[in-house]
Amino acid sequence: MSKACALHILVKTREEAEKLKQQLAKGADFGKLAKQHSLCPSGKKGGDLGEFRKGQMVKAFDDVVFNKPVLEVHGPVKTQFGYHLIKTLYR
Repeated sequence: MSKACALHILVKTREEAEKLKQQLAKGADFGKLAKQHSLCPSGKKGGDLGEFRKGQMVKAFDDVVFNKPVLEVHGPVKTQFGYHLIKTLYR
């Protein structure tokens, strides 16, 4: 069963996610932005979701983590929780 480890930042709006993505593109620290902005409890840990298996997260999230290039910031990805910026550390 494939496993992955990812960081994410969860916000309410696409606009907010896009603004954060621009900051990340300019070299902002993912963990710091997660602590400041993420609505998910993982934000306190810099957005770290730890290791999880395929199928444990909602499909839209899984699709990014298990299919897109690692160590790049992907998103905004919309789920029922809001908009995510996702950075897969390994899988």
